Amino acid sequence: MPGVVLLLLVGLTAVAALIAKVECVDAAREAARTAARGDNGVVAGVRAAPTNAHVSVSTGESVHATVTAPVIPLGSVLSSLTVSGSAVAEAEPGVAP
Repeated sequence: MPGVVLLLLVGLTAVAALIAKVECVDAAREAARTAARGDNGVVAGVRAAPTNAHVSVSTGESVHATVTAPVIPLGSVLSSLTVSGSAVAEAEPGVAP
């Protein structure tokens, strides 16, 4: 029975990590697109990111956005995970780097 519980915890943590990964990719895409238009990409990324995520945006000819978030495992038996997502967008014409 303990093996079944552990397997269930691992499975649920994997699903939570997958969901957080998709949210990080979506938030990075939103941050890159917003920064490419000349707006504050970090704010847009934070709004779309999972809880406790870190958003970084670097600008130049293209905009690179990365979102990293911790995944809290179900139960204290499992170690913590970190997932990330990144996106690149070309800067709009006329937008200063």
